[in-house]
Amino acid sequence: MQRARQLQGLQGGTWDLIIIGGGASGLGLALDGASRGYKTLLLEARDFTQGTSSRSTKLLHGGVRYLAQGDFGLVYEALHERGTLIENAPHLCAWQGFVIPCSHLGHALFYGLGLKIYALMAGKLQAHGSDIVFRPEGLLPGVRPKKCQYAVRYYDGQFDDARLGITLALSAHAHGANLLNYMEVDRLLFDLDQKICGVGAQDRLGQQSFELRAPCVINATGVFTQRINQMDPSTAQNAITPSQGIHLVLDSKFLPSKHALMIPKTPDGRVLFAIPWHGKLLVGTTDTPLQEVRYDPLPLEEEIDFLLDTLGRYLEQPPTRQDVRSVFVGLRPLMASSHTRATKKLSRSHKIYIAPSGLVHLNGGKWTTYRRMAQETLDLCAQQGLLPPKTCQTKSLKLHGYTTDAPDSHLRVYGAQAQDILDLERADPTLARKIHPAHPYSYAQVFWALEHEVAFSLEDVLSRRIRLLLLDARAAYDCAMPVGQFMGTYLGWSAQKTTQEIASFQSLARAYILE
Repeated sequence: MQRARQLQGLQGGTWDLIIIGGGASGLGLALDGASRGYKTLLLEARDFTQGTSSRSTKLLHGGVRYLAQGDFGLVYEALHERGTLIENAPHLCAWQGFVIPCSHLGHALFYGLGLKIYALMAGKLQAHGSDIVFRPEGLLPGVRPKKCQYAVRYYDGQFDDARLGITLALSAHAHGANLLNYMEVDRLLFDLDQKICGVGAQDRLGQQSFELRAPCVINATGVFTQRINQMDPSTAQNAITPSQGIHLVLDSKFLPSKHALMIPKTPDGRVLFAIPWHGKLLVGTTDTPLQEVRYDPLPLEEEIDFLLDTLGRYLEQPPTRQDVRSVFVGLRPLMASSHTRATKKLSRSHKIYIAPSGLVHLNGGKWTTYRRMAQETLDLCAQQGLLPPKTCQTKSLKLHGYTTDAPDSHLRVYGAQAQDILDLERADPTLARKIHPAHPYSYAQVFWALEHEVAFSLEDVLSRRIRLLLLDARAAYDCAMPVGQFMGTYLGWSAQKTTQEIASFQSLARAYILE
């Protein structure tokens, strides 16, 4: 996918569907719309998934805590979407075993029964069952034996969120969609009847303005929806309650197991996960209400302490701040409720709202249900006459790079394109070099991100195309200069631009490092 060609496609065209926002919801809408045959345009003000969809807990799940809260409809829908996604993108999504350590038999029986129901709700899409383990020795090495007298094992899904995002973009593009990152919608266009008829947009890379028209415009900007809401005087019922969740990344030595640890009840009532991910251990998450939404939210000290203290009670080797390889923060676009202010009690369900102007808003939800959210939104748009009726195609649609034979390595996320990167490394010794001696990522992957995955900044490459910033922030900081110089040569940056780009990324990386 080449951005220059995407820009050329904007000249003099009208669209069936314009989507504002390039996170999970927007990218899902773009693939659904394009695969139905709608002329589809997606505009993202920054990079695809940059806002928050690249900083999730990396889980495809029904939500065990929502089952406990009695939200059976949400759990059922999410469990079925989980299975569908694992089938359609096995290079990015996989089954992951989870273990709940129990110090009492009663707890094991209680959670075991609940997770039997959880597995049964998934039906034939559940690849593995759940079981109560009465002798869990060796099941969770690194966990204190007193905390694991019994155990309950169950299976959920795991994935790479930013890589799934770029895969959805590439999949939508393959079906004819036009997708542009760094294209900011700065105004809405209305006809004489004050009905939405398009958007005005500014290219943040080329400083060019566009007026783009479509009978159906969807706001899929998630936690950043307020900015678009304010452009439409008729939008009045599109409130969300944002919250943030932080994640810590540790070396796998703290939990050297193929299974993930799940603590269903922490001292403040939250759920805690410790999950194997890309050779590291991902620990999360918190749930802190927010008053102000920003693109790069910062972790609170009390959130860091909460995760370290809670995990430390279970591990034989409690981690410290010095052990944290990276800390990152994600945001949740929770649906506002008049019944509670506690974000941890708010549902991850989604809501579709069509304003009197005809502007469509898709809010809430989570990565696991992105496909279903898109289907329901476009079906409703067709019912309301904003789009011609066409049947959804995505339930069995294989995503870009689909293969059941992806390598079991850091290149797995490329799926069928992994061999192309290996070929680049074999053909060019410069591209074969690692970007950092402690990690397997190569300059061929940097080249691939620039050439095929519309990456334009160091953050695009080292945070989302290659996940090094989230896995090891110090390593990402250290390799910013050589990678930045490589990118500067490829993209034709001036010496000043290259220096600014390196400094900007290193400033960002410092926020991911615990001192």
